[in-house]
Amino acid sequence: MRFAFIAKHRHIWPVSGLCEVLEVSRSGFHAWLNRPTSARDINNAKLVMAIEASFKASDRTYGARRVWRDVLEEGLTCGLHRIEGLMRINALRARPKHRGKPRDDGERSVIADNILNRNVQADQPNQKWLADFTHIWTAEGWLYVAVVLDLFSRRVVGWSTKAERDAPLVLDALMMALWRRGKADALLHHSDRGSQYTSEQFQRLLADRAIVAPSVRARWRWASPAQ
Repeated sequence: MRFAFIAKHRHIWPVSGLCEVLEVSRSGFHAWLNRPTSARDINNAKLVMAIEASFKASDRTYGARRVWRDVLEEGLTCGLHRIEGLMRINALRARPKHRGKPRDDGERSVIADNILNRNVQADQPNQKWLADFTHIWTAEGWLYVAVVLDLFSRRVVGWSTKAERDAPLVLDALMMALWRRGKADALLHHSDRGSQYTSEQFQRLLADRAIVAPSVRARWRWASPAQ
């Protein structure tokens, strides 16, 4: 299995380094590489293909036991320990399927009144903007997506993505909206009471641009977008 791993990844890392990490000799690897393919190696190749298909179909959440059951359903015969070894050699490690949602433990420096008060109708563009962000789980961890929505057209006018849930995440989204739409005469910016929106950085940007910002979350059903 170690030699098979080295052969598969030798175009990425030097053979000498792989042999040292896996504690095998280079001469032994080259001898193995030049010998005729054994029936076990052929069978391992078939198993690895079935293992990878099951693992990817599960969105990389299946462990060895579930993958083993899928492999058996494909008509291949092997033991659970063999599946575990092949998954370990090929770096197929399951990630948790159920994850706790991130919490906002930041300090709130400013809490504004609810000026919007569920009045989501706007007579013109750049009159009322709604801002929020969400989180998406990826293979590399949580990804945060912030957006700014114009309530007149129900269109996203600014957005940003970051691996960190901090004030710059929402600042970048607002800065994009301001860059795309320009300075408004009278703009109301509505968000929730998250620490990102109540941070000193964000509040300073709102003050510099003379933007009114009520910071109370509102929930409603969207009307059809304006044409």
